[in-house]
Amino acid sequence: MIILASQSASRRAMLDAAGVTYEALPARVDEAGVKAAMAGASPRDLSDALAEMKAVKVSANAGPVPVLGSDSVVALADGTLLDKPESREEASEHLARMSGGSHELWSAAVIAEHGRPVWRHVERAKLHVRPLSGAFIDRYLDQEWPEIAGCVGCFRIEGPGVQLFSRIEGSHFTILGMPLLPVLGYLRERGWMPA
Repeated sequence: MIILASQSASRRAMLDAAGVTYEALPARVDEAGVKAAMAGASPRDLSDALAEMKAVKVSANAGPVPVLGSDSVVALADGTLLDKPESREEASEHLARMSGGSHELWSAAVIAEHGRPVWRHVERAKLHVRPLSGAFIDRYLDQEWPEIAGCVGCFRIEGPGVQLFSRIEGSHFTILGMPLLPVLGYLRERGWMPA
């Protein structure tokens, strides 16, 4: 068994579908504080640091049980980092900014044991957003808000959010919020899952 340092529904669904035995515990880290302290860092490094912080924090009290932390960061083409929207109005603004452009989504996974990281992997996906009309954004938010309030990028790719995109480059799992295949490979390598 492992511990998932997250309450993310999509990350839990991925582990459930893959047959991973885990317990989900919230990490309760100050993500805003980390982002402020790391201003100017690359989206890759920021996602990695947040995933590590989550894994290490929960691992400090987990004894020998491996703890999986994961985080995702969305960066627009101009370098702007998007956070989870705090209101429907902010979600609408994010979607309008994403409309007709592309953005990168970086998803990191870190496994910690005894309070220190022992493994990490970061993946990038590139998502091309089709031009979105104001009317479409309104209808989309009527359907998806507030469920997407916890989603950086304002979408659930496994649901109506797929309608936002004209093209996607990268792993579906990375877009869901965790580079699952490398995580599973490491769990098998360590003997925590059948090989």
